[in-house]
Amino acid sequence: MAKAYWVATYRSVSNPDALAAYARLSAPAIQAAGGRILVRGMPAQVYEAGLEQRTVVIEFDSVEQARAAHDSPAYQEALAALGSGAERDIRIVDGV
Repeated sequence: MAKAYWVATYRSVSNPDALAAYARLSAPAIQAAGGRILVRGMPAQVYEAGLEQRTVVIEFDSVEQARAAHDSPAYQEALAALGSGAERDIRIVDGV
């Protein structure tokens, strides 16, 4: 079975305190659901139409596990703490 990756990019952060509260809650929630945070931060280099956006990559054993992590009560609590503090895009993709 192929791994799955949760990729989040942040277009903007309007409330750093809300983002910090989200981070405190989301990391343990994701790890408890089997996620392994591989990448978190600003890009070291961008090319082509690359954007200077905070990026997070989390590895899961399956798409189903990644979905379950997102939908878990603990992660939903983290999302509530973030509120409208950031505009971002999250996608879950199959590994190869």
